[in-house]
Amino acid sequence: PVTSIFSILKLNYENFMVYVVADKCDITGLNFNSEKVILLRPEETLAGNTKSHFYAINRFVRPHELLTIIDSDNLVDQEYLNELNVYFKSGFSAVQGVRAAKNLNTIYACLDAASDIFYRFIDRKLLFSAGSSAALSGSGMAFTTSLYQECLGDKIIEGAGFDKVLQLELQKRDLRVAFAEQAVVFDEKTSKSDQLVKQRSRWMFTWFKYAGMGLQLIFKGFYNLSWNQLIYGIFFVRPPLFLLGLLSTSFLIIDIIFIPGMIMFWIVAFALFIVTFLTALNYFKAPKKIYRSLIGIPVFVFYQVLSLLKSKNANKISVATEHFQDIDNKDITKS
Repeated sequence: PVTSIFSILKLNYENFMVYVVADKCDITGLNFNSEKVILLRPEETLAGNTKSHFYAINRFVRPHELLTIIDSDNLVDQEYLNELNVYFKSGFSAVQGVRAAKNLNTIYACLDAASDIFYRFIDRKLLFSAGSSAALSGSGMAFTTSLYQECLGDKIIEGAGFDKVLQLELQKRDLRVAFAEQAVVFDEKTSKSDQLVKQRSRWMFTWFKYAGMGLQLIFKGFYNLSWNQLIYGIFFVRPPLFLLGLLSTSFLIIDIIFIPGMIMFWIVAFALFIVTFLTALNYFKAPKKIYRSLIGIPVFVFYQVLSLLKSKNANKISVATEHFQDIDNKDITKS
């Protein structure tokens, strides 16, 4: 996390503190020579996102009106906090920024980045533009401290999915999460196939675990006449892209055999998906390396199948991204 913290200290912003929760880490000799950095070493292993967050919150050196969550492998754009503040000043109490790719060193990292850009476009850009809530992504997000405490202060969340629980709590209150396109953190992408399988297994596990709550949110949206809750509920129950692709292909084969007249529907649907996918890449100015990596999609799909098979026990798997490159802000550009 050292490079991450140094990038935060270079922010074009003055009034902030950095709380580093070194859970099960040796911080002997670690010193950033800055009063802005508070190193916290839990006496017992916390092994959980929200446990670490509240460990820090309960040790704030002064009251903070706002907080933002940054992963230990993230780098931040110098205007990150200023861009978040644009939305807080507009009255929002929750804001999601952009998690751009920090590394594109393998075909898996490029395809991971392409997937992330698609979700960023559909689940954040379009959802927020449609008057609903941008989806949270685990880091690069910010909240009023009081709201974060209110939503998760009494929750015990084991394993993956704290961002899902948080999003549901926000939707119960019918609060919109703003999408700050210019508030950028650079996130480490999955470089190797085994990492990819572990990561996607966890994602599928969390979808199976929480999808039913999305149905409740849809009914709540109808009952409350809330566009925000209704639209976000539909998004929440939507399967991951890989599962959606498998289901669509299965139904296509069934229709070819039993209802040939439906073939035109599937041709149009697949064409719309391709157009949307390419629009997302173009909108967020994906580098050429990502376009070239698309030829590897069949291999990517194969590893997604393995992920699905392993998803039952995925909550027991650690998904901390392994780092195979030493990268700082000078090595990357916003995309």
